[in-house]
Amino acid sequence: ASLRPATQLLCTKSTPILLNQHPTNTMKISAAFAALLASTSQVAAFAPAKLAAPTARYSTSIRSVTAAQKEFFGITEAGPALSQDELKQMVGYKSVDDYVKSGMVVGLGTGSTAYFAVERLGQLLKDGTLKDIVAIPTSIRTKEQAEELGIPLVTLDTHSKLDVAIDGADEVDPDLNLVKGGGGALLREKMVEVCADKFIVIVDESKLCDGLGPGFPLPVEITPFCHEHTLRTIAALPSCEGCDAVLRMGSSSSNVNDGDEIAITDNGNYIVDLHFKESIKDAPTMASELKNTVGVVDHGLFCGMTTAVIIAGSDGISVKE
Repeated sequence: ASLRPATQLLCTKSTPILLNQHPTNTMKISAAFAALLASTSQVAAFAPAKLAAPTARYSTSIRSVTAAQKEFFGITEAGPALSQDELKQMVGYKSVDDYVKSGMVVGLGTGSTAYFAVERLGQLLKDGTLKDIVAIPTSIRTKEQAEELGIPLVTLDTHSKLDVAIDGADEVDPDLNLVKGGGGALLREKMVEVCADKFIVIVDESKLCDGLGPGFPLPVEITPFCHEHTLRTIAALPSCEGCDAVLRMGSSSSNVNDGDEIAITDNGNYIVDLHFKESIKDAPTMASELKNTVGVVDHGLFCGMTTAVIIAGSDGISVKE
């Protein structure tokens, strides 16, 4: 019980620590993950992207596992890499183990990686490791997951100050600026996470980029009233020059056109996805221009908010602060 296994399988660049191929260890690991994944039926709805090659510049502040943990999980210095879902589980669990303490007010993010952080919080509350926790969800689906796990929930109306918020991101640049909102929850995510003393971002290494924009469309939440006018106004902003502004259709939780109806957020608004061919030159300026546009509710640029990024990669887990 004193071990925090899934969150502590880490590595250093020079000595990668991976699972070995011994049959006994494989059975042990398979059983452990099977138990941990038993309540994650919703994860399939957030199918992860294929991992990119490791990015060395983010491999800083790396913590290694203890000898006891190596023995428990059958870890050796060589072996097959973990799957992306296993890495997401590890980084989600690590965020809770490292940053959440009893008595805290916690912001709960939305998405495939944040799902595991919510799961871990529920586990630690159930077994008594954590006590007196209240949490604020950032979407209806996160609220439903938290309720199923018995996590006590509150809102910003009663708790305007949070100790920590944990969430994923669609892109992370070297300055730890983010693009978020691929899942359509950007407004609630920003409202909650801007109120947190610490904002912990959990991603797989495919989300790391040299510049925001080309790798993932930037979502902008707008009012339904005269939405075509607002879309054109956004596309004409100096900082958005060259973008292709596309109204999100179908499900609001995906920027892939999967329906004939306009996508509607949890707040009853629409989303415009801005597609860029080149990196955004000045993310803070764009954030300001978008926010000052009448008809825009909020946008998916999260600039200057990140405390730390926990990164799941093919070689293990690293932390960038």
